[in-house]
Amino acid sequence: MSEITAETLTQVLSKMLGTKIICTDFQTKPLHGGTVGDVQLVTGNAQTTDSGMLPYKIVLKTQKKFERYSDPDSWRREYDFYKSNFGALFSESFRWPECYHVEMNEEENETQIWMEYIDGISGLDLTGDMYERAAEELGRFQGKLYAEQPAFLQSLTNLSKVDYMKNFYLHYRSWNRVYDYIRSDDCEIPKHICKMLIDIDENADEIFNRIEKLPIVLCHRDFWVANIFYSDGKTILMDWDTTGWGYLGEDMASLIADEADIENMVEYYHRCIPAYYKGFSEYADISHITDNCVYELILLMFGYRLVEWYMDAGSGNKLQETDDERTLHIHTLQKIFEIRNEQ
Repeated sequence: MSEITAETLTQVLSKMLGTKIICTDFQTKPLHGGTVGDVQLVTGNAQTTDSGMLPYKIVLKTQKKFERYSDPDSWRREYDFYKSNFGALFSESFRWPECYHVEMNEEENETQIWMEYIDGISGLDLTGDMYERAAEELGRFQGKLYAEQPAFLQSLTNLSKVDYMKNFYLHYRSWNRVYDYIRSDDCEIPKHICKMLIDIDENADEIFNRIEKLPIVLCHRDFWVANIFYSDGKTILMDWDTTGWGYLGEDMASLIADEADIENMVEYYHRCIPAYYKGFSEYADISHITDNCVYELILLMFGYRLVEWYMDAGSGNKLQETDDERTLHIHTLQKIFEIRNEQ
């Protein structure tokens, strides 16, 4: 993590606390999040000009340059967003963390974002009602942008491309290690699950033809439970560095299947998609869409990834941990299979 300077910290805290800060102490603690970034909770007591002391919590996210497959500028996307007027697109009930200061170190190819600390319910602690609320709020957000087409959003250059999801799937499908494994006699994944994955491959052209008829919307593209916080009746969404143009429902696939609540996956599928469509429909008429393609999107986005995770489970770990991880990934694939059978 880059060194925290007293000058920057007092400047940031003055903005956050709404009063001039002359000095402060601080401690840092790593936070979960930022797969390729460094996320720290910074806490301490700040001294005001009248010698008052104010406790504070703030988050510092440091992101070094890296190249994500098919999306090389994603490392600086949140910086670009926070520098723009993107925040004006949110509502009181659905937003991102407020930002107090951003910096770009051109020599180091590194960004620093000082942002609000969110104290809320997240991850597997989210309830079914919170899942449903998040789905509806996202649908409302995407529907509003789809209907209004704000000019400045169209002018943003650093957004992931509409074919990102398709390229991601084709990249995995071309990887012989996973492609050959589910077709091999040595594969330990149940045959009905392998067939489910193979069927998607064999029908991919027809499936993409259906998906590409769906509305193109602004997708978060990392809409999974660890990035969703529920606080005071509001939904706050973290980590916007994969955001870009995609198809209606892509984010629902992530919400349902990306390391989510496996035991309730089928229930949440049936609860969240109608909620998502309800939110979107407040701004745009999508009554003609009878094929939401979310089941197919789940398999395109997570099918081979789950196979990879299964194959890599327990690398260097104890045998029991390996078995537990593999069971988890098979269980997830089984739940996806059950979704198909209930459609």
